[in-house]
Amino acid sequence: MVQNMFRTGFLVRATHTLLTWVITLILFLHNTDLRKCEEQGELLLPVLFFLLVVLSVLLYFAVSLMDPGFVLTDTVKGVLGSDEEMESMIDQSTSPRLRRCGYCLLQQQPMRAKHCQTCKRCVRRFDHHCPWIENCVGERNHRWFVVYLVVQLLTLLWAFHIALSGISTSLTWELWFRVNGFLLVALGVAGVFSVVVVVLLGCHLYLVSINCTTWEFMSRHRISYLKNCGDEENPFDRGVFCNLRDFFCICRTVMWEQMYHKKSPSPV
Repeated sequence: MVQNMFRTGFLVRATHTLLTWVITLILFLHNTDLRKCEEQGELLLPVLFFLLVVLSVLLYFAVSLMDPGFVLTDTVKGVLGSDEEMESMIDQSTSPRLRRCGYCLLQQQPMRAKHCQTCKRCVRRFDHHCPWIENCVGERNHRWFVVYLVVQLLTLLWAFHIALSGISTSLTWELWFRVNGFLLVALGVAGVFSVVVVVLLGCHLYLVSINCTTWEFMSRHRISYLKNCGDEENPFDRGVFCNLRDFFCICRTVMWEQMYHKKSPSPV
């Protein structure tokens, strides 16, 4: 029973939800800007903050429970077509042959897909397995993961500002810690997670702008379709604008084999 709870990510999601609402409750109950607005009958800011927290929680569960782009064994050829059709559509002179997954026993693992040891499935356009959402980040949920990071960052920064507004002065340090203890905890949690989310969001926006995944960026020397490319060469890069447009606007399965473009070596 306990192993199943860990396997399904129940404890991780429950911890995230509990921590979110405990911090929110602290901010509403203490003498912060939210509490002052409530006492003055100005409910706009408290309602907006509450709705932003709700949105962040909903996005968290959406990304956490969403199919990241699992490759189904019995539908691989249905999506990609038969072996002959695939060979006719792909330029064999520039595109490496599709790999076979040694775990799923897929005969043709889609390009940019990778087997996740935690989920025990192959994931299309695999980016990474995120332990905080207890799910892979892949082709189907990557854009929503980035949207979630943006909303979460706004929530954390606003929570940090609210917690800071409630810190009061006292005659002694002991009394100061006693009065502001819960707000200091909220301040610390919001501050630490803000830094983490800023780093994550910055890294993902950079990688999205060059059409690269975390796995490809970290392990390109071991990936068959990248290891023979130049250090600065990315066969999927179509320019910042096109990369961002495709990432946020295209919601279908992409055949990366057709988009793969490796520069030919310059003649000596």
